[in-house]
Amino acid sequence: MNKKTLYILTAVVLAIIALLVFIFLPKGNTQVKDTTANETSLPTEEMPAQSEQNDSKNEDDRLAQIKAAGKIVIATEGDWSPWTYHDEKSGELIGLDVDIGRLIAKELGVEAEFAETAWDSILAGVETGRFDIACNGVGYTEQRAEKYDFSTPYVYTHKVLVTRNDNEDIKTIDDLKGKKTANSASSTYAALAEEYGAVNTPVDTLGETIALLTQGRVDATINAQVSIEDYLREHPDAQIKIVQVMAGDPVAFPVRKGEKSLVNAINYILDALRKDGRLAEVSMKYFGLDLTKSDD
Repeated sequence: MNKKTLYILTAVVLAIIALLVFIFLPKGNTQVKDTTANETSLPTEEMPAQSEQNDSKNEDDRLAQIKAAGKIVIATEGDWSPWTYHDEKSGELIGLDVDIGRLIAKELGVEAEFAETAWDSILAGVETGRFDIACNGVGYTEQRAEKYDFSTPYVYTHKVLVTRNDNEDIKTIDDLKGKKTANSASSTYAALAEEYGAVNTPVDTLGETIALLTQGRVDATINAQVSIEDYLREHPDAQIKIVQVMAGDPVAFPVRKGEKSLVNAINYILDALRKDGRLAEVSMKYFGLDLTKSDD
């Protein structure tokens, strides 16, 4: 055997040995396994970042802000009995909406801070975030629901058409065409009167409305039945009369659009108040009727 042949045989043997080693060597520490291990650990490494993102989101959540502040800011008029008004003797802010607002705050574990403001600033303040919620007998409508989120209804009322005692021209809402009415600007009552052809005179309070009506400066007004009946109990000599009773809008609490967690919390509380009877008690206290259930 010459040297050249010996070299060739040696190279073949070494190649066979190398192949056998590669085939039978344990693969526990190969690069393939290391890569797989790294891939399975990625979600765990990303979790802190996701957690931080959720924390940031919670900081923008209205319910979280309310609990962090220890108070819920509630917009209300403070001069619309029996919904929200001041006790004549003590000056204390009271009313159906005030009592329910305080119950909501209590169940949330925070204080109720009432911000008294004119009607036409209430919904705008909710939209901008100035107020957390409005407790002011706000009727739910599809148009409003496009701009605000609403709780489930907590009261179902009727609305009434009211004129002076000596008015014989207006019997129903169909007679409002060309007439003058008085209601808060942007209210559902003003919108309804205008829909039937009336010209609305904007007012801030029910007292102003009744004054314009009894003075003959307007022909009629539309308002919540419970509010007009409450006014007549307090002013039995008032020269006004109810000429028509109509179905009303369900009354609910508006919050800023997108605040689902706050709406869900309020709905949970309202459901509990409804089940244990406290909601009905407040309605009886201020309306003399349980108006917490739908007529349907």
